[in-house]
Amino acid sequence: MYRTGRAVKNILPLTPLVKTERYSSWLVRNSLSPSLLGSVAATATSLRKFSATPPPPTDPAVNESYLSGTSGAYVEEMYEAWAYDPKSVHASWDAYFRGGAYQAPPSLGSSTRPNEVSLASMLPGLMGSEGRAVAGGGQASSAVIDAHLAVQGTIRSYQVRGHLAAQIDPLGLNNMDREQARKMIIRSVTVDEKDLDTVFQLPKTTFIGGQEKSLTLREIINRLENVYCRSIGAEYLHINNLDQINWIRQRLETPGALEIDHTEKRLLLARITRAIGFESFLAKKWTAEKRFGLEGVEMLIPCMKQVIDKSTEYGVECVVMGMPHRGRLNVLANVCRKPLEQILTQFHGLEAADEGSGDVKYHLGTYIERLNRATNKNIRLSVVANPSHLEAVNPIVEGKVRAEQFYRGDTEGKKAMSLLLHGDAAFAGQGVVYETMGMSELPDYTTKGTIHIVANNQIGFTTDPRYSRSSPYCTDVGRVVNAPIFHVNADDPEAVMLVANIAAEWRATWHRDVVIDLVGYRKFGHNEIDEPMFTQPIMYSIIKKHPNVLDLYSKKLIEQGVSTKEETQAVVDKYERICEEAFKKAAEETQIFHKHWLDSPWSGFFEGKDPMMVADTGVHEETLTHIGRRFAQGPPNAPDFKIHRAMERILKARNEMVDNRQIDWAMAEAFAFGSLLKEGVHVRLSGQDVERGTFSHRHHVLHHQTRDKSTYTPLANLYPDQAPYSVCNSSLSEYGVLGFELGYSMTNPNALVLWEGQFGDFANTAQCIIDQFIASGQSKWVRQSGLVMLLPHGMEGMGPEHSSARPERFLQMCSDDPEYFPPEEEEFDVKQLSNINMIVANCSTPGNYFHLLRRQIALPFRKPLIVMTPKSLLRHPECRSSFDLLQPGTEFQRMITEVGPAKAKPAEITKVLFCTGKVYYDLIKERRERGLEDKIAIHTIEQISPFPFDIMKNVADQYCNAKLCWVQEEHKNMGAWSYVQPRTQTAVGGYHRLLQYIGRDTAPSPATGSKAAHKKELAAFLDKAMAL
Repeated sequence: MYRTGRAVKNILPLTPLVKTERYSSWLVRNSLSPSLLGSVAATATSLRKFSATPPPPTDPAVNESYLSGTSGAYVEEMYEAWAYDPKSVHASWDAYFRGGAYQAPPSLGSSTRPNEVSLASMLPGLMGSEGRAVAGGGQASSAVIDAHLAVQGTIRSYQVRGHLAAQIDPLGLNNMDREQARKMIIRSVTVDEKDLDTVFQLPKTTFIGGQEKSLTLREIINRLENVYCRSIGAEYLHINNLDQINWIRQRLETPGALEIDHTEKRLLLARITRAIGFESFLAKKWTAEKRFGLEGVEMLIPCMKQVIDKSTEYGVECVVMGMPHRGRLNVLANVCRKPLEQILTQFHGLEAADEGSGDVKYHLGTYIERLNRATNKNIRLSVVANPSHLEAVNPIVEGKVRAEQFYRGDTEGKKAMSLLLHGDAAFAGQGVVYETMGMSELPDYTTKGTIHIVANNQIGFTTDPRYSRSSPYCTDVGRVVNAPIFHVNADDPEAVMLVANIAAEWRATWHRDVVIDLVGYRKFGHNEIDEPMFTQPIMYSIIKKHPNVLDLYSKKLIEQGVSTKEETQAVVDKYERICEEAFKKAAEETQIFHKHWLDSPWSGFFEGKDPMMVADTGVHEETLTHIGRRFAQGPPNAPDFKIHRAMERILKARNEMVDNRQIDWAMAEAFAFGSLLKEGVHVRLSGQDVERGTFSHRHHVLHHQTRDKSTYTPLANLYPDQAPYSVCNSSLSEYGVLGFELGYSMTNPNALVLWEGQFGDFANTAQCIIDQFIASGQSKWVRQSGLVMLLPHGMEGMGPEHSSARPERFLQMCSDDPEYFPPEEEEFDVKQLSNINMIVANCSTPGNYFHLLRRQIALPFRKPLIVMTPKSLLRHPECRSSFDLLQPGTEFQRMITEVGPAKAKPAEITKVLFCTGKVYYDLIKERRERGLEDKIAIHTIEQISPFPFDIMKNVADQYCNAKLCWVQEEHKNMGAWSYVQPRTQTAVGGYHRLLQYIGRDTAPSPATGSKAAHKKELAAFLDKAMAL
């Protein structure tokens, strides 16, 4: 530091630390890699020709701290040269430093640079040894320089490494002793006892002084230890925003940060009492019942309540929570304030009075709107139901919150907030945690900050952390998104309150994620009847003797004179009486209601509706024409918007389709979306590359070819009063993004929410969301969703991976009985839809796809819709529909029956082929080429589930002398065969007339990787299909 060395001569020497290593040497030795040490040394002894320097560093280097430099020394040298003469460096460096992107390290000399912290400015009134002010020519020893730099380094060391020595383990198993901690933190500087009383000016990188500008070294270290090495371990220096770092420093380090008044202490004691009292009451009444209690981390309840109270003060009106099963009942009782008798009835094993199969009590969700007594403001609290797949609920919560913000016009995330609770093993081990956090800053998925609270038991089911994660902490995934992480000892309630306050304020100020790691223990095993001593004997021998947090905190308050033993006992007794009264009420109940546990109620949606009335899905032609014309042009009144030449051809083709009154697949989708938008229905399409479409067919967003980030979305600009249209390219995630869109769809039934897989088999990695939420959500939790999944599907010689969307998996989960033919009566199809858990379709015409999408909104209820969408049919010349099939009065066809010559004399036809999807076009082409149009009838099933029993029966009766065959392009152990076959036998009245299989043989892989083998297989089963 050439300039630093010269500036030091103007500073009066202060009493140095003895036995102190030169800080500059220490800095180089500890910050630079061995490979760079040589180059740094060479740089210091040679002159550079700055005019020929390379360009400034890339972003990662720009954001790098000066204390950990791979290129820091070099950048600093360039900065020094530029500061003396901007012309002495390359023009690129000049522009870089003028732009303010570089922040210089602290300087010991006077400076007028805007980015530099001058030590001289921190030391007003420095006096010489005779009491004189330092004149310009005074000499300062190198020991003085090193001493001050060492103090700065010590402060930073506590800020960086203090959390490693923090006393955050209430069991004391993993805590470091004080002397060992100090050696670990101040590991490169030796301090003698006599140096501890030397006074040092405090740098601007710390707030431990409060109003004081200088402190003794002893006091500096003591204060740093109290902040960083007691009950709170703070990780925040990985954040690359200096303002955010200083914001946290100020709230942690300011003297008195941990102090709360007597009223707050009594409130905190009462909340702890309720949290522990609830668990104790359940343990007393149901000793052998699984409840997954909070014993050991009961501070979770006061922590959550404080976060919610503070967030309400900052304007939050709605909090959506997701959590695992541990502590859920306590959260429902003491955070949401759900009536206790409703919770306690779940222990009585009563039958439900309403529909649904229900779920175990520790998976249930709820929705509560109540007055927050702490802030006197109304607050809506929702706990989303969750299966035992612990972190699966995370993206669903985020999607639900995003939707809440969208419908409230809450673009800054000030009114709706997500609060996610985690277990330590799951937070570190489940990939969906990373997928969810990865969406936190994406424009179409951000919820403007989530508060994560980890109920850290320091154990998984029976697995120690050293075997369950590679990272030091279970919370290290939070570093990926620059989230501050606060580890806090759950046995120190006041420290927990400070962290809760900081987390709530952080989210309100910066709108980014924050993590609270509440370190406690698990008093019992994985559940209350499990034996933990089998696997953790040492830990549980300590836990058995460890007092609970209520005993510890009440004793502290009694010693402080804040409360008396009698007052504390009175609070305990009062809550005991509340629980007993609720227990008596629960005992009087004879049935339970699943609807009491609904986490996403749709107020007014079902009231006043005919439950079997489906609105018309047809649309007037003038509306179709208007949408088509708008969809076929760029932005109006913007002649300078340059569109890609190939895109101009696509727009021209769209116009020609409107002229010809014909639509292809992409136009059908646009018509469905546009007409719904006109009717005030919000449409959100999400997934990988959905703006353009995997197969370059959709093109819903036009891009200016010469101007970056200049786009135009035709469907968002159809009508001045239309509903918003959101088309969102997602991250390369299926589990997280599908869960997000499911959560989004749960918020408002009057919205069409769609997720599209890049290929159908990409849904494999989202199977947990499909199995646990989509297929079974309504049955378990009385929660409906109209989410649409679009899964490209078809055997087209592209290999095993991108051929099949695995329709057999979805069909296997459909709940209609293969041996039950519903009564043939009016509204047959609507009643089927009402009773099914989800709809599976494989449309073969654009017109039917149009009606299918619109029907999702026209239904008086909501069901998930799984659509096997085409690939080659997107551009197939025969895959077209006329405007006539979209008019008012037209509707979705569950089965498209034969319309050719074979229909004229059905009794004379000897072979009937049933199929679904793309193979329909292969069959009609083969039949036409062989001249068999009057001999073979072909019918395509468009809605596979619920199965069209009535139509199948009528077709079989019509073609009474024909052999019935099912043709599919998938292998026999895949596709719809195993679903269709037993239901067809039920439809025809038994097994006297068997449905024959035609298609590929069984196979372990969805498709061959050989194009030749694919063609051979196709020809073989088409031959068999056409054989008479």
